[in-house]
Amino acid sequence: MGYAYTNGTILDGTWAMEPLTGMALLQEGEKIVDIVPADRVPQGFAPIDLDGAYLLPGLVNLHVHLAMDGRPPKASKKPVDYTRLYHALTSNALLRAAAKRRVAGFARTELMSGVTTIRTVGGVLDFDARVRDEIDAGRLVGPRIIASNMGVSVPGGHFAGSIATEAASPQVAVEHVDKIAQTKPNLIKLMVTGGVMDASEEGEPGVLRMPPEVVRAACDEAHRLGFKVAAHVESSEGVRVALEGGVDTIEHGAPLDARAIALFKRRGAADVCTISPALPYAEFDLSESHAQPVAKRNGRIVMDGIVACARTCLAQGIPVGLGNDVSCPFVTHYNFWRELCYFHRYVGASNAQTLHLATLGNAAIAGVSDVTGSLEPGKSADLLVVGSNPLEDLSALRDVRMVALRGRLQRHPRVRRYAEIDALLDRYM
Repeated sequence: MGYAYTNGTILDGTWAMEPLTGMALLQEGEKIVDIVPADRVPQGFAPIDLDGAYLLPGLVNLHVHLAMDGRPPKASKKPVDYTRLYHALTSNALLRAAAKRRVAGFARTELMSGVTTIRTVGGVLDFDARVRDEIDAGRLVGPRIIASNMGVSVPGGHFAGSIATEAASPQVAVEHVDKIAQTKPNLIKLMVTGGVMDASEEGEPGVLRMPPEVVRAACDEAHRLGFKVAAHVESSEGVRVALEGGVDTIEHGAPLDARAIALFKRRGAADVCTISPALPYAEFDLSESHAQPVAKRNGRIVMDGIVACARTCLAQGIPVGLGNDVSCPFVTHYNFWRELCYFHRYVGASNAQTLHLATLGNAAIAGVSDVTGSLEPGKSADLLVVGSNPLEDLSALRDVRMVALRGRLQRHPRVRRYAEIDALLDRYM
């Protein structure tokens, strides 16, 4: 038996989407088979009454870390030691099993919040790929996962020794890419520059850490093996080095000059905008963020650079995607919708453009636009139902009534929320 979603408004996720009323979306098995007038639904399709709600493609989050829940650290004079935390999560079989269960739980939260596809870009061991496979086999409930597993960094680099390995030379970088490839990822992640969370001096959040020859060697090997490469980059120099080395996506970004714009276009590369992790550092009072003063100042540099990069790329016709860098402080697994609101507010994109980028646009960057990202016949029934029109107000996406991945409908999705985090972030909607 198939299903017919009726009595709602359809937003199909395409660039020129317009609200469709009086229509029904037909699903058979895992696939969308048609969109027809509501009074012409064929026999054999059981009705699912949307009761006036809005039906749209499930969201696609391009920048996810599944290791943590996004709750901020408590006030401390010292920054969090992520290497120590990583070893605490992986030091024995019992702790590794518990950590993997946490990863699976956070993946489930992503789905229940309306995100039907995630792209992970740095995780604990091979947990992301293993959870992906269990979801695909029907043993776990969660979103479609495009996984990178561990990233590749350098000694002293971003998240080196925790969710990224340490490659001290081009040859070692090649070896690390080969080892990560054995864990069955979908892409390779490089940590090319530093970041806010590991910068010790003001003005250096995106200092270049990975030498150009290491970037090139890692990219060449990843491409030889058939993998795309995503790169953590938070400085203009880092953008240049990453693109010259062959990366396919710049994660975060920084102000672009003419040379960088030309490199983006020559490479066919995309920018993945991530405002969510920088905003709390840049905007919150230190008493709220519990960050060090240097982190607040660096957070402003990074946030401004991310926004500037996205604006330039949009103006230049360079593909732009959205991710929220979930697991960073104040970025939870149920709040991807906020990234869309920030993109609209700070980058200046319309609601319709933003919603398109977060669905079909993101799917194209992730390489799955033939499968998901829009409501079109033949595509996976990855569906999101919300109570009001996101084209009028993107915060409508927080009110998830139903969500489906591959046609498996969750009628009353629930997530655990953190009231204090939400109250702080609601000031920026």
